[in-house]
Amino acid sequence: MAMIRLFVEADLEAGRAAPLDQAQAHYLAGVMRLGVGAEILVFNGRHGEWRASLQRPSKAVWALAPTVLSRAQTPTPDLELLATLIRRPRLETVVEKAAELGARRVRLLVTERARPGGANLQRLRAIAIEAAEQTGRTEVPEIIAPQRLEGLLDAWSGERRLMFCDEAGDAPPVLAALRDFAPAESWAILIGPEGGFSAAERARLRATPGAVAVGLGPRVLRADTAAIAAMTLWQAQLGDWRGS
Repeated sequence: MAMIRLFVEADLEAGRAAPLDQAQAHYLAGVMRLGVGAEILVFNGRHGEWRASLQRPSKAVWALAPTVLSRAQTPTPDLELLATLIRRPRLETVVEKAAELGARRVRLLVTERARPGGANLQRLRAIAIEAAEQTGRTEVPEIIAPQRLEGLLDAWSGERRLMFCDEAGDAPPVLAALRDFAPAESWAILIGPEGGFSAAERARLRATPGAVAVGLGPRVLRADTAAIAAMTLWQAQLGDWRGS
């Protein structure tokens, strides 16, 4: 049976206890029925993954005692997902799959056709943590509060490539568009809202330094499906799926 993995905020090193919050203690001791001395895997996004034993210094306090570094910190490719605000359940799916597929951060955006007001950052962070725990990542993607698309583009320098999924029908397929780029570059993937980008937004995106317009096939995809498809194809061509 696979060992439980848990994300903690505390520093991790041998001989230094990492305290658990009430919810984590309840999950390990109450739900999973683990006792003192049980081993799990723990990570914090900075110090790799450790084997740790469950401890109970006092009746009200539970902690993890790191013992052995099981895996060094392994950063993912420098990939951001720029996710336009959509209906809450679908946005939560986008964040979960972004974490599973290896995005370093998810930056939320407001566009002309976005659905503002659906971003609960605390819940989205919890979803990202759970996905990182389940998929073996040693870090959790950052969730960045919503900003307007025009503000993002005003500050865009072109140092990070910007792949945006264009529904106009004249953009090349993703794999063809990415063929000549180097894997080491930093990228962002922009997914539009339900209903797509406006004509003005599309024109602005095409004029943005470092922007690469791509197509996602002959069918119109929902925003959450488009995000999963775009990240998958990027990882296969330029990310850490190459050769795996």
